[in-house]
Amino acid sequence: MRFLKALLVWLFMLALLAGAGAAAGWVWFNNELSRPGPLTDEAVIRVEAGEVLSIVADRLEADGVIHDARLMKLKARLDGSELEIKTGEYLIDKGATVEDVLSILTEGRALLHKITLPEGRTTAQLLRIIEKDKMLTGDMPETLPEEGTLLPDTYMFHRGMTRAQLIAKMQQAQAELLEELWPTRQDGLPITTPYEAVILASVVEKETGKADERPQIAALFTTRLKRGMRLQSDPTIIYGISKGEPLYNKAGQRRTLYRSEIDRHTEWNTYQVDGLPKTPICNPGADAIRAVLDPPETEYVFFVADGKGGHLFAKTNAEHERNVAAYRAYERGEIARERAN
Repeated sequence: MRFLKALLVWLFMLALLAGAGAAAGWVWFNNELSRPGPLTDEAVIRVEAGEVLSIVADRLEADGVIHDARLMKLKARLDGSELEIKTGEYLIDKGATVEDVLSILTEGRALLHKITLPEGRTTAQLLRIIEKDKMLTGDMPETLPEEGTLLPDTYMFHRGMTRAQLIAKMQQAQAELLEELWPTRQDGLPITTPYEAVILASVVEKETGKADERPQIAALFTTRLKRGMRLQSDPTIIYGISKGEPLYNKAGQRRTLYRSEIDRHTEWNTYQVDGLPKTPICNPGADAIRAVLDPPETEYVFFVADGKGGHLFAKTNAEHERNVAAYRAYERGEIARERAN
């Protein structure tokens, strides 16, 4: 009987010791998970497609991002996140703990890169920007998008996004914008389809680089179309000649249009064709599309550059001729000043 009691006491003591050891081990483990890591500065790490946690953890230890890869592996095994790390590029703060790093990888808080694709560029010009971006991957798509189907903007993306995916994202963004705006368009517009809205917006976009002028020019073109007047937009001539690429003289300097080019008939030259050009002449931005779908009221039907980045607007041909004369005088003065210098 005494022996049995002694045995029970010893077993109880062993259980207490084992429990205490386990508790101590658990405390140590959690302390290690939350202990500041070895990084003394921010670091960028990458998880490639198909990499598993064990490989990534070993590399992070070797690169001095975490103290011990075994801790990360055990933590992931215990909470079931072994298979949840996500491909991407990640910014790790200095002193990041094992727990911090694992959380970043499993939540997919990847670094974002950006690419700016300006309004008013042709599809070919936008594609050249996309092709040159070194953060994007993959080849350009075999079937290139049609003119005017991309929505220019600044796009954020994760490293590893393909060029084809970005192009599809731009097309989807424009489709969604038109789906949102078309039902709310102003009544009585001289355009009957979303595609025609994009065509007109592309002409507006090419005519001005000033955001505050887009509504006014959209209104002017809308009034001209309602009155049966031709748009007479110089950028439509250029698109018919060179698909929107700048025109140069023999000296390699950018030039204005020749009279013969204004008189040349193409399906885009709105000095020669009624209504809208055959297709968009660039990819208009969201503001230009909004402007043609909800233009302000105006009686202006003529405009000419003012030489300072904006335009002079007129209601009558006589007023327009005075504006043209003012612009030419300004231009002559600028040339004289350049020669004097």
